[in-house]
Amino acid sequence: MFDSYLARVVDAEIDRALRIAGAVLIEGPRACGKTETGREHASSEVLLDTDTEARALAQVQPSLLLEGASPRLIDEWQLEPQLWNHVRRTVDDRRTKGNFILAGSATPADDVTRHSGAGRILRLRMRPMSLFESGHSSGDVSLATILSGEPVPGSRSPLTVTDVVARLCVGGWPGLLNLAPDEAQHILVSYLDDVARADLLRADSEEPKRDPVRVRRLLRAYARHVATPASTATIANDTSQSQMAIKADTAAEYLAMLQRVMVIEEQPSWGPHLRSRDLVRQSSLRHFTDPSLAAAALRASPELLLHDLNTLGLLFESMVVRDLRVYSQALGGTVSHYRDSSGLEADAVVTLPDGRWIVAEVKLAASQADAAAKALDRLVAKLDLSRSGAPVARLVITAGEYAYTRDDGVIVVPLACLGP
Repeated sequence: MFDSYLARVVDAEIDRALRIAGAVLIEGPRACGKTETGREHASSEVLLDTDTEARALAQVQPSLLLEGASPRLIDEWQLEPQLWNHVRRTVDDRRTKGNFILAGSATPADDVTRHSGAGRILRLRMRPMSLFESGHSSGDVSLATILSGEPVPGSRSPLTVTDVVARLCVGGWPGLLNLAPDEAQHILVSYLDDVARADLLRADSEEPKRDPVRVRRLLRAYARHVATPASTATIANDTSQSQMAIKADTAAEYLAMLQRVMVIEEQPSWGPHLRSRDLVRQSSLRHFTDPSLAAAALRASPELLLHDLNTLGLLFESMVVRDLRVYSQALGGTVSHYRDSSGLEADAVVTLPDGRWIVAEVKLAASQADAAAKALDRLVAKLDLSRSGAPVARLVITAGEYAYTRDDGVIVVPLACLGP
C-alpha cells in the first residue's frame, strides 16, 4: 500500500505486546493499515483474504498455516475463525513469546475470542491515521507531556482551517493520503457501499441477509448524528426520508454489525464523583471510526462543510476524538465524554489507569476559547475533587492557528499541533 512504511503510534504497543505475550491480535477497520503494520513486525506471513489455497488448507490441516518464522502474521484471520484455537494451543505448546500477529477487520459472528486466549493473546485496537501519523500535525504539543503536567510549548499550526477540512474529508486511510478530497471521497463512498453490500454479510454469514439499501440509509442517518448522543430510535426514525423508516430493533441490529466491522466506534460516558445532584447522562456519543466516512455518507465536500459550520463542527469534534484515541491508547488511556442533566458538558475526558485525567472542549474557532474555558471551570467546580482528583489539565482543542497556555491555566491547542 505504501512506497515506504509510515510509522504508527501503535507500533510501540505491538513491540511491547510481542515481548510479553505469545501472540498479538490487531483489530481495526478495513484499509486502516493493519497488514502493512503487521508486516513491519512480522518475519513471515499468510494473507487469508487473497490466498485461496491457504484458506482451503485452514479447513483440512490448519497447523501447517502456523509454520514459519516468528512472529508470523496471519492476516484477516477471522475469515477462518477456527484458527484462533489452533494459535492458542500452539502458543501453549511453544511456551515462548511473540509467536503470532493476528490481524482482522471484523469480529467473528460467534466471537471465539471472547472465551479463550486470556494470558496468551493480547488484543490491540488500530485506527485510521491521526494527523500526526499522516504527517499533517507538527506534534509540538504532546498528549503525554500534558498528562505529565509539564508546561506546554507555544506552537503554530501547519494547517489552516481549510486544510483541516480537507484532511477531514480525506481521512486517515494510508492508501488515500495523497489524494485530493474529492478523489478520496469518491473512494470512501464506494467503501461504505461495500460495507452495506458485502462486509456485513461476510461478518454475519449465519444471519439472514442484510438489506444493503437499508444499511445505506442507516449510515446516512447515523452521519447526521455524529458526535451527538442520539438514540437508536432517533437514528432509525431519521432513515424515513421518502420511504418508511427502519424499525428501531432493525437499526439496533445493523448498528451492532457496524461496530463488529469497526466502521463505527462510540464514545462512552464518563462517570465522575459529583458534588451536585445533577444526573450524569449515560448515553454514548455516535462516531464513525474516521470522520471521513461521515462526510462520505453525507456526500459532504469541503466546500459544503465550510458553508455548514454546525455540521463541520460536529465532524471536527469526531476528528479530535479519533486522534485522542490514537494518542491516549499508547498511554493505556481511554477517551470518554461528559453530559449532565443541567446541560453542562465536556467533549472529551482522557483518563489513565493511574487516575490522572484531563478534560477538553472542542471548538472549531479559536475565538470560542473563552466560552469553552468557562464551561470547563464550571464542570471542575461541580466535581468532588477529594474523590476524583483534580484534572491534570484543561484543554480547548481547535482548528485555529496557535497553541498557548492562557492566564487561567487552560491550554489552547490546534489539533494540527497535537501529538502522542
